[in-house]
Amino acid sequence: MSISNFSINGSSINATVYQGRSRQFNFLVDEPHELGGQDLAANPVEYLLAGYAGCLNVVINLVAKELGVKIYDMKININGNIDAAKFLGYSDKTRAGFQSLDVDINFVTNATQESIDFLLKNVKKRCPIHDNLSNETPIHYHIHKSSYKEEVHA
Repeated sequence: MSISNFSINGSSINATVYQGRSRQFNFLVDEPHELGGQDLAANPVEYLLAGYAGCLNVVINLVAKELGVKIYDMKININGNIDAAKFLGYSDKTRAGFQSLDVDINFVTNATQESIDFLLKNVKKRCPIHDNLSNETPIHYHIHKSSYKEEVHA
């Protein structure tokens, strides 16, 4: 198979609000009030968790179908703790991201525990977001600078 490219594009609306677009979808990103935002939308780390849950949903259902496992209902809840000290510039002694993530998946299924364990083992190998969160991914920044010319009003 060929490599698929995914992208988002957008603009900063203000110090905490980002308006993005992916394919035909528009979305906002904001911070909660306690982090200086307007609380207009989910924040970046909440979108990361939602992306992970959404990816798990797709891959779990894909692998379950391949294995002949019927999933009648599934709930995926993910949570993690972040020490905001580094993000806010107070400390260099902690990491900026999640300390760890807890993924709770509740199935209503006809599968045995052995089948679920095998399914999850395969899901962890095949879920793109799991791969990105579990392994270092090279990130290449391309910065483009434009000059700002301030208008002088008399």
